[in-house]
Amino acid sequence: MQYDDDVKKRLKRVEGQIRGVLKMMEEEQSCKDVVSQLSAVRSAADKAIAYIVAVNLEHCILEEKEAGRDSSKMVKQAIDLLVKSR
Repeated sequence: MQYDDDVKKRLKRVEGQIRGVLKMMEEEQSCKDVVSQLSAVRSAADKAIAYIVAVNLEHCILEEKEAGRDSSKMVKQAIDLLVKSR
């Protein structure tokens, strides 16, 4: 699978958020603020996972249909990935 610039930008944003959380910890900022930022990191990572799975699923379904095969197995695998990521 090729990963497009959108997903890479999302992950670079997550990387920056993690650096920000570490800085907050070094500055001994409040637990509430640190946890709030970590929650934002988790949300951004979840969105990146969903995006990757969705793009890959679309690609796999098209390949299966072109080959005349049933794509239901691919859909189940995608659902399993999403469930596992939570």
